Amino acid sequence: MEIENTSSPKKFKELLGIFAEVFEMEDFNIPSDVYLEHLLKKEDLIVIIAKHEDGVVGGLTIYRLMNYYSEKPLAYIYDVAVSPSYQRQGVGKQLMAYTKSFCLENGFEEAYVQADIIDQHALEFYRKCNPSSESEVIQFSFNLIKS
Repeated sequence: MEIENTSSPKKFKELLGIFAEVFEMEDFNIPSDVYLEHLLKKEDLIVIIAKHEDGVVGGLTIYRLMNYYSEKPLAYIYDVAVSPSYQRQGVGKQLMAYTKSFCLENGFEEAYVQADIIDQHALEFYRKCNPSSESEVIQFSFNLIKS
């Protein structure tokens, strides 16, 4: 199993397909290669993948957030998923370990991830990854698309 950063739209599309499957996103349309290339060129999006035999089997995305409490950025781990046929084989733990090392080496102050309170599998997984702390929060969303 190889864990690495990617700037390849092809690999990112493979990961987005895994996200769509694992998160049961039935009507999800993968954005165009042009749009994905544009995203991947930005410094505020980091895509980390797990590969097996040159195919993507899992991964995660990180948003680099600039911080006004410190000059060091924060790493917001946005999505984490492993293909169902590779789950419970340590791939997720390898992704999180790589992410922690990457963030440490690249001067991030903190990395954090959110999980829904009802998603017991995610909560158990993140707890096994040895977080420094755990907080119970409520998230508020504001839909900005006009109906």
